[in-house]
Amino acid sequence: MKRRTSLTITLFASVTALVMLAGPVSAQQARRGGLSGDWNVKTEFNGRQMESILSFSRDQDGNPTGQWIGFGGVSALKDLKFEEGKLSFTRVSQGRDGQSSTSTFKGTIADGKLSGTVSSERGESTLTGARAPRLPQAAGIWDLKTKRADRESTATLTLGVDKEGQLTGQWKTERGELALSDIQFAQGKLTFKAKSTNPDRAFEAAFEGTLQRGALTGTLKSERGETTVEGTRQGAALIGTWNLEVVSERGTRTQRLLVNPDLTGLYGSLPIKKINFQDGAVDFLMTMQFGDQSFEMSFKGKLADAKLTGELTTSQGSQKVTGTKVVRAARRGNGG
Repeated sequence: MKRRTSLTITLFASVTALVMLAGPVSAQQARRGGLSGDWNVKTEFNGRQMESILSFSRDQDGNPTGQWIGFGGVSALKDLKFEEGKLSFTRVSQGRDGQSSTSTFKGTIADGKLSGTVSSERGESTLTGARAPRLPQAAGIWDLKTKRADRESTATLTLGVDKEGQLTGQWKTERGELALSDIQFAQGKLTFKAKSTNPDRAFEAAFEGTLQRGALTGTLKSERGETTVEGTRQGAALIGTWNLEVVSERGTRTQRLLVNPDLTGLYGSLPIKKINFQDGAVDFLMTMQFGDQSFEMSFKGKLADAKLTGELTTSQGSQKVTGTKVVRAARRGNGG
C-alpha cells in the first residue's frame, strides 16, 4: 500500500512538473498565434496595393470582435471566427456615395503573420500582414521637476524607439544635455544611464524610476548625490484611441485616430509624423499617395471637456470632425 501510494505521489509530482514547465511555453505560443491587437495588412488587387489595419479585441463576453480600418473609414467585421490559427470574417463597407459592398476573408495566422484571400463580387485579392509594433508606455516627452538638496529645477526627458525597437532618449536642461544609454522599461520600471555632453561639467549618473498612471517618479544618482524626479507626460489627455465621426456633403462616416505616446499617430491607416498639442489646440498634417500623385490633408481643432472637435481640410474641401476617446480598463503591470 505504501509503495503504491509512493508511486502515485511520484507520478503526480512528475506530471505537475511537466505542466509547470509547459505553462510558459504555451502562453508564449498563444501570444505569437493570438488574434487581439492591430495588424498592418496589404491587399493586392489587379496590380494595385492598398494598406489597411485590422484591429481585433474581445467583447464583454469574451467573443472576438474586429474592425477594418482604412482611409475610407472603419468597417465592423461580422461572423468573425478564429480557431486553431484559422481566421474568417465578413466585411460590409460603405462607399463614398453611400453604396455598400460585402466581402469575405479566409486565411490563417502563423508565426506572427496573417495571410489569406478576400473575396467579393469584384473578384479575389490576396491579403498579407503582420502584427503592428507597439510603442513602450515609457515613450514620449516628459516634463520633469527635479530636486537635489534645496535646489529645484526643470528638465525635459524625450524617449523614443530606434529601428530595432530599442528605447533611445535624451535629457535636456537649461544648463545642458545628458546622453542616455542602456534604457530599460519593464513592468512599469524605467532605468537608464546618463552622461553629461558638456566637457566642462562631465559626470555620469544612473536613473531608477516608476511609471504609474501617467506619472513618472524616480531618483537620479551620481557622485554629486541624489536628485529626486517627478514627471508628467506631454499630451497625456490626447494620447490614446479616438472614435471619430466625419461629416461632409456626401454624408457621415466613422474613422479612428490613434495618438501614440510620442505624439506620432494614425488617422485611419495614414501615418502622422507629428501631432501638435498645446493649450487644448490640436493640429496635424498627413500625406496620401495615389500612384505618382500625393495629396495633403490637414486637421485643426481643439480638445475640451473630453471631446475632440475640428475640421479636416483637403483640396476638395473641409469636413467636420468630432471624436470621443476610447477608455479601456487599466491593465496591471503596463505602467500606464
